[in-house]
Amino acid sequence: MSTPTVAFSELSKNSRRVAETLDRAHRVHITRRDGEDLYLTTARHDQQREETADVTARLLAALVRSDGGERAIQRALPSVFPWVRHLSSEELRQFVTDLIDATHDVAQLDIHSELHRVIVEWRATARILADPELTAQLTRRLPDEDHGEVTAP
Repeated sequence: MSTPTVAFSELSKNSRRVAETLDRAHRVHITRRDGEDLYLTTARHDQQREETADVTARLLAALVRSDGGERAIQRALPSVFPWVRHLSSEELRQFVTDLIDATHDVAQLDIHSELHRVIVEWRATARILADPELTAQLTRRLPDEDHGEVTAP
């Protein structure tokens, strides 16, 4: 089901109609001209999303601790994140650990930005590793010369 979209002005002028839409869809995208867009959701829908994140985090953590679970997750990751093929075995293990930790943060602390950051940063690492010239440039030995103390910006 797609999320209905209404303008912020529609919410203020016709809040009853927007609430009726919310009752049917459980979530409404509110667009604003002078600010970041919003989502209006029912408490039940939000609670279900939190429970989903919690179950996912606990399931991933249990899989990693089980016999063969970490291998199963590592085999499944390319279906979700095709770029992981550029990571080494150790990097892949660290990505799984970071992913599980960040998923726990979503479920337990309602910190969604951490999960997003983990995925973005590991994807950037994979992008660098996928380009041999860029990898060579970024991993070459730095000159031994010392340019002095770096001051805080």
